[in-house]
Amino acid sequence: MFSCTPVTYFIIVRFMAHSPYVFDATAENFHTLVLENSDKGPVLVNYWSPRAGPCLMLMPRLIRLATEFGGRFLLVMLNTDDLGLLAREHGVNSLPTIKVFRRGKVVDTLRGAESETVLREFISKHMLRETSDKIAASVQGYQREDLDQAVRQVAEAALSEPENPHLAIDLVKLLMLQQRFAQAESLLKNFPEKVRDHPEIQDLSAHVSFIRTAQESPPVPALEQTLSDSPDDLEARYQLCAVKITQNDYAAAMQQLLEIARRDFDFRGQAASRGMHAIFSLLGVDNELVRHYRTLLDEVMQK
Repeated sequence: MFSCTPVTYFIIVRFMAHSPYVFDATAENFHTLVLENSDKGPVLVNYWSPRAGPCLMLMPRLIRLATEFGGRFLLVMLNTDDLGLLAREHGVNSLPTIKVFRRGKVVDTLRGAESETVLREFISKHMLRETSDKIAASVQGYQREDLDQAVRQVAEAALSEPENPHLAIDLVKLLMLQQRFAQAESLLKNFPEKVRDHPEIQDLSAHVSFIRTAQESPPVPALEQTLSDSPDDLEARYQLCAVKITQNDYAAAMQQLLEIARRDFDFRGQAASRGMHAIFSLLGVDNELVRHYRTLLDEVMQK
């Protein structure tokens, strides 16, 4: 234990003053600041003392993370030198201690001046729990056939966690259920790169592309005549593949994709390979068609 110098304490207080997500607890504001706000989202209470060196090491890390998470949790600093009775009522017997409040109750506790990595994991766990609550609400909306409500709730969660692929996946699936394929396609193109690279997102992107292409394609006889006249018309092949998929004719669809890959593997950003892998995922690894066309695709990729 050591005393905080006036300069150090001044710096910490100034640091807190510039963050809109960090507050000082008092006996008068604790109920509103912590208990009532915990009905809206997680509130982290940091029990600290200016006389405890580990507390001063922990505090800047917490403030930095509160700012980074951008208001997805509220950070409240409770100085035990001023509010010792309140700290004891909450079972705090060592410093620093962090307690997470949700819906008026303590739901988790972390003791000691942990590293930023440990703190981030501790906080993220509760962010994921919040996300799960939102997803559960959206699923309930879907079960009530209120798809608009489900989309709104998952969209709000996705905006709060733009690099969470699971939220992106749920949102795209809900848009597809509503047959809002153009919106789903636009969304898929604008996700962060980390999300776009997720295998399930890539599969969804391929399926949305198939549906959108099929909606805008000429009839099958016209496409087949085009390919008879111009076998290298890859756009017509892709359109025919898309239509065949909407008809559940996966063998014919994969044959067209295979021909595209053989002629121009980079067509439409390797759409043939991505499309075939999306169909593989749909049909499953044990499907005979999948085994057959995976071998043929591997042969093309090895050339």
